[in-house]
Amino acid sequence: SMMNMRSDRLKQHPGNQTDQKQPSDKKTSLNHCKLSERGCEALSSALSSQSSSLRQLDLSNSDLQDSGVKLLSAGVKSPHCKMETLSLSGCLITEEGCTSLASALSSNPSHLRELDLSYNHPGDSVMKILSAGLKDPDDGSITAAGLCLFSPSDSCQLTIDTNTVNTKLQLSDNNRKVTHVEEVQSYPDHPDRFDYWKQLLCRNGLTGRCYWEVEWRGGVDISVSYRSIRRKGDSDDCVFGWNDQSWSLECSDDGPQSVWHNKIKTSIISSSSSSSVSNRAAVYVDCPAGTLSFYRVSSDTLIHLHTFNTTFTQTLYPGFTVWSGASVSLC
Repeated sequence: SMMNMRSDRLKQHPGNQTDQKQPSDKKTSLNHCKLSERGCEALSSALSSQSSSLRQLDLSNSDLQDSGVKLLSAGVKSPHCKMETLSLSGCLITEEGCTSLASALSSNPSHLRELDLSYNHPGDSVMKILSAGLKDPDDGSITAAGLCLFSPSDSCQLTIDTNTVNTKLQLSDNNRKVTHVEEVQSYPDHPDRFDYWKQLLCRNGLTGRCYWEVEWRGGVDISVSYRSIRRKGDSDDCVFGWNDQSWSLECSDDGPQSVWHNKIKTSIISSSSSSSVSNRAAVYVDCPAGTLSFYRVSSDTLIHLHTFNTTFTQTLYPGFTVWSGASVSLC
């Protein structure tokens, strides 16, 4: 089912899994420790020691940062490193740190099967890590199932704000699906309703970290917007992505095309073959950190498309533009 697919991608933290055999003598937790540079070097040295038997290492919320990950990567690179589970959740790691980790994984026929990078900002380096090779326990092939980028608690169930829906947009499937139609729908007048552009907003006000998925057909813009965006008239002030109030991913039947903010378009170059991906997109917003990321959903992983880095000054609301003949469904 859709929810099962989503929960697979929002994989639980390795420590939460009960079906895994976890020899207690080979697990080390330094959760919430403030690790110094010297501490990282010592840990790296222990990982690369010939007698190393450490299988699981939890460094979540340890302020490791890129400098600490680089030191740790030296240990991961060692052929003596037998680590299978590494938790680096909330360690203030950016693309730089993740790239050094990817390099370490690719130079070592790694045992690593599960890597938790939730609450970090890895950017495009995620795909480098996947190609460097998290190992599938059954056949040794590269797998994405072991990579955790978000916590399952971030998953949002979106609700459409029916007072915002343009009258050429028809709601169905328990208000989970929106279709652009030619016949005018009999919605009551409302100051929040988009009266010209075929748009709507959701009721969910986003202030923390939130993740959601949608499926589209035809021309659809998947957006987040401040509530203060204009609703009346045909000006650019009303259109998602064409003003400083909103950010948008433009999609067609050929896949995601571009992202928009303040009328600035950034094209997306897709590296994926169309056979392995669905017409499904994922959005992850971390409001306090000021990041908004768009992904394309594949059967077992997320393909990063673009991340906006900014400062959000108001509460964000998910929204959609549904062009002629198109539809969008909340997953």
